[in-house]
Amino acid sequence: MKTLFKTYKPVIRFIVTFLAVYFIMSLGYKWYLDVSKTTHYQPDYITYQVAEQTQVLLNVLGFKSSIALQEGEQWVRLYLNDIYIVRVIEGCNAISVIILFIAFIVAFASTIKKTVMYILAGTVLIYLVNVLRIAIISIGLYYYPESEHLIHGVVFPLIIYGMVFLLWVYWVNNFVKLKKKNAEHSAV
Repeated sequence: MKTLFKTYKPVIRFIVTFLAVYFIMSLGYKWYLDVSKTTHYQPDYITYQVAEQTQVLLNVLGFKSSIALQEGEQWVRLYLNDIYIVRVIEGCNAISVIILFIAFIVAFASTIKKTVMYILAGTVLIYLVNVLRIAIISIGLYYYPESEHLIHGVVFPLIIYGMVFLLWVYWVNNFVKLKKKNAEHSAV
C-alpha cells in the first residue's frame, strides 16, 4: 500500500490540491453571491459589469445596444437595435470557469511567480473573451434567432471551454515541464 501511494503521490497531490482550491474558491464565490442579494445590482455586480461591458463592445462594433434591469428579475436584459436579444445571468459572467481554470493551474503549480502571473493573465483573458463571446452570441441571435441552440449550445462551449483547455495545455507543456526539467538538472 505504501509503495502504491508513493507511486501515485503526484496524481493524489494533484487531485487533492485541485479539489481543495476548487472547493474553497467555490465557497468564496457562493458567499459573494449571497452577499450580492442585498445590493441593488441584480443578479450581482460582476454579472452586471459583464453585461455593461458587452454593451460597450457592441456599441463600438457599430450596433445600438443597451442593457436594462427589471425589478424582480435575476438577470440583465441586453438589447440590440432596440430588440431584447439575451439575458445575461450569473452563469454568463465566467467566474465559475475562472475558478476551474485557477484550480487546475494551482494543482499543477510551477514557481510562485510564474503561477501567479499565469493565473492573472489567464483570468483576464478568459474574462475578456467571455465579454466577446456574449457579444458574438448577441449578434448571432440578432441575425439568426432560429439558431439559438447552435449559437448558445455550441459556440459557448467552443469559445470558453476550448480556450480554457488550450490555456491548460499551454501551461502544462511550457511551465510544468520546466519545473520537472529543473528538478532533473538539480539532481545531477
